[in-house]
Amino acid sequence: MKSAFLPDRGVVKVAGEDARNFLNGLVTTDVDRLKPGLGRFGALLTPQGKIILDFLITEVPAGHGGGFLIDCPKALADTLATKLKFYKLRAKVTVENLDLGVLAAWDGQPAAQPDLAFADPRNAELGTRILIPEDLKQKLSDLIGAELVDPAEYEAHRIALGIPRGGLDFMYNDAFPHETNMDRLAGVDFDKGCYVGQEVVSRMQHRGTARTRSVKVLLDDISPEVGVSVMAGDKPVGTMGSSAHGKGIALVRIDRVADALDAGQPLTAGGLALTLADPETVRIPSKQPIA
Repeated sequence: MKSAFLPDRGVVKVAGEDARNFLNGLVTTDVDRLKPGLGRFGALLTPQGKIILDFLITEVPAGHGGGFLIDCPKALADTLATKLKFYKLRAKVTVENLDLGVLAAWDGQPAAQPDLAFADPRNAELGTRILIPEDLKQKLSDLIGAELVDPAEYEAHRIALGIPRGGLDFMYNDAFPHETNMDRLAGVDFDKGCYVGQEVVSRMQHRGTARTRSVKVLLDDISPEVGVSVMAGDKPVGTMGSSAHGKGIALVRIDRVADALDAGQPLTAGGLALTLADPETVRIPSKQPIA
């Protein structure tokens, strides 16, 4: 089993008697279904339905003070805290940016279940996430029986699984949840009550209008730079995201890529050849409800 402390992740705590209802009225995931030891994937959206930031969230056991911990991009933790404080109005909640980080553990089962640990809900192969101070990363790795490795190994694992990462595989404030596969990664609860941006997301779901998707791609030894255009012949069809060890993620117009495949046109990024890991992903209908 491997573990890595993720330097790009931060933790925001939301607590108080109104915390559950407060969060449930804001984010895409159903906070009512949370409990200690369980994690959910979600996002805070703009009123226009675009992702301000995505996150993982878990409930804190009562013995640790209760409330909810949000595992989010560290660079946006203060932004998230500020946004939540803006929305709280008279709700009885507190919001704080904690001095905690995230230890990811994968490729096996932990030998022990630490506090503030939960299985990554996006994909079982992503393993377990443990919210801890950085100075405990070796101790916790030893406790769960994991070899502490460089975070680059976790990044390569994430990319191989095709899990998009904000800021690399899509830009915050510029992408809808369907475009980053949040509907396919249990990041949107379509049966819950209202939240910010819900009308747009629900309309895309019911009308099947998502034409841009994150897809896994296969590369030669050299990786294209993040942000270069994916081309079908001489026509742009998307943007290259992160890559490692011959695998990558690209944000593409699936209808245009499907047309290119049907026409036998090669795909390139930065002049480098790429292929889809699973060509059928650009032919799957966008409408895929997730409970």
